Amino acid sequence: MNQEQKTKLVNAKDIMTPHVKSVPEAWTMQKFAAFLSDNNISGSPVADENGNLIGIATLKDIADFHLNSTSSNYDAQLSDDERQEARRLRMMIFEGMAKLPVVVSDIMTPIIFSVDENSTVKEVAELMMKEHLHRVFVKNKNVLTGIITTYDLLKVITEDRN
Repeated sequence: MNQEQKTKLVNAKDIMTPHVKSVPEAWTMQKFAAFLSDNNISGSPVADENGNLIGIATLKDIADFHLNSTSSNYDAQLSDDERQEARRLRMMIFEGMAKLPVVVSDIMTPIIFSVDENSTVKEVAELMMKEHLHRVFVKNKNVLTGIITTYDLLKVITEDRN
């Protein structure tokens, strides 16, 4: 069986990772970062207080938050004195922000891409390529049943060659 025939026969439920670990929207960013590290994952769905999925948060979201908190494109336009004063003000603001907890809902992406369990691997790959995704969620009648990552798709390709 060639690769194209295989991707037409293999469905999302065949390659997904079940038991997706979601995080509450109210978790602090620090607790979320520790969760990702402890579970050796790079992202997780975010659930509201009722358990409904409301978005996704990733390591990139954490990095973007820190980058946006500390950098500016305007520095090159400032004089040395202005740059020093801007840095002093940013440090004051950043120290104040550090005292306020940043929660997952502050950094998450409120869009969830998902496929049905019976979607073909080809359909999953096409969606991931079209939307530039590293992961998609798998649902069965609106109930989250798993996740497919780029790693899962690579396994399909390499298993065919072995």
